[in-house]
Amino acid sequence: MMVAPGLLTAQALAAVRQAIRPGVTTLELDAIAEGVIRSGGGIPNFQLEDGYVHTICASVNDAVVHGVPGSRVLQAGDIVSIDCGAQVAGWNGDAAFSVVIPDASNPKRVAELQELSDVTELSLWHGIAALATAKRLNTVGAAIEELIASRGDYGIIEDYVGHGIGRSMHEDPPVFNFRVRDRGPEVKPGLVVAIEPMVTMGSIETTVDADNWTISTIDGSAAAHWEHSIAVHARGIWVTTAEDGGAAGLRRLGIVPVPVP
Repeated sequence: MMVAPGLLTAQALAAVRQAIRPGVTTLELDAIAEGVIRSGGGIPNFQLEDGYVHTICASVNDAVVHGVPGSRVLQAGDIVSIDCGAQVAGWNGDAAFSVVIPDASNPKRVAELQELSDVTELSLWHGIAALATAKRLNTVGAAIEELIASRGDYGIIEDYVGHGIGRSMHEDPPVFNFRVRDRGPEVKPGLVVAIEPMVTMGSIETTVDADNWTISTIDGSAAAHWEHSIAVHARGIWVTTAEDGGAAGLRRLGIVPVPVP
């Protein structure tokens, strides 16, 4: 049930990623994602959120999450985070990636941004790997924080976290990207969560932009956002928003995902 919307979400994100280049607007990327989802028999579940009319969130540079697509033209050297979800037969998928647009005129800055994105993505896979063996959900956040802290002086956003996912895109329980005192709910078959670390190069303090959606860093530092939806079942875990169930990302961490029965 959760695999179909996850795969359609992955296909929409792959199409958007292929289209990202200087000169493209974020609204053009939005149209690409919507076309993939609707042609695949799904509904863009972001459009089911009250007051939101787009298929993706496109967050650029100091925008962390919830960036509204529009006339903004992407430039060389931008870091762009794309968040997207699809609903199929009443079930939901939700995933995100960040990409740095090459800029030959400023290779040092591009390298810094790429490292930010890479650390954020790796922390996501460490969180997913922790979920595979966790007894309690908040083990995930500890694994994410530990990886990020080992790679440099980055900020982990605390005001926005991951979530359960199923019949609705956003459900309980919350999935923290950092250590918390409480151990969290039990991890058991039937749990499906969206893990989504959001990491900055500076402060974790954010503000809501004038559009009432976009969340940006107060200090103007760049941010990255990576996300996958993961199903826990009796035989293991499966990343529903990855074509291979997460095999490539988890291999280096010694975890083998098992398809959902």
